[in-house]
Amino acid sequence: MSENIITVELRDRVGKGAARAARRAGVVPGVVYGDKKPPQPISVDRKQMDRLLQNPGLFNTLFELHAGDRKQQVLPRDVQLDVVTDVPLHVDFLRLSNTTEITISIPVVFVNEEESEALRQGAVLNIVRHQIEVRCLASAIPSSIEVDLAGSEIGDSIHISAIELPTGVVPTITDRDFTIVTLAAPTIQAVEEEIGEGEEATEEGAEGGEED
Repeated sequence: MSENIITVELRDRVGKGAARAARRAGVVPGVVYGDKKPPQPISVDRKQMDRLLQNPGLFNTLFELHAGDRKQQVLPRDVQLDVVTDVPLHVDFLRLSNTTEITISIPVVFVNEEESEALRQGAVLNIVRHQIEVRCLASAIPSSIEVDLAGSEIGDSIHISAIELPTGVVPTITDRDFTIVTLAAPTIQAVEEEIGEGEEATEEGAEGGEED
């Protein structure tokens, strides 16, 4: 947790005017909400916010938010960006406790690709879901969901039932065994087969012409 610290200042003023003044001062206005407590307006240093935005797992990473001598666990939930410049305009943090249960999308990562017979044969990895939405405790958010490709063959489909999720992590889709990825036959091979069939037909036609 020591690496995941966000230092903020508490804000007394709210509203559009106060938000614009905060941005002119080099900070990003925001709010901390949740855990059955009143929303707390805050501001985050712009440079610190820029560093946070470089984190690809920002929205499924727990942070310890420091406001003076107060510390609390938070999860970034939304960052509003300027549509032209991508400058951060506002940030929302969800206040958490170890018993808070949340719904969150977890990125999918693929492992053991070198042990996949399908990929060795040039199969196309068709990723159906880059993220999987799950329900879990805030204290048990996985950084990713691993899909093991070892032993996979052309034509295989990997479904959620084949994935070993951490204890207490449950997909929000429970009414079907949804597909995460399929391994399709290489398109180049299919094209080569079509060309080969076309050449055979041409040769047969030529042979027929010679007989005439």
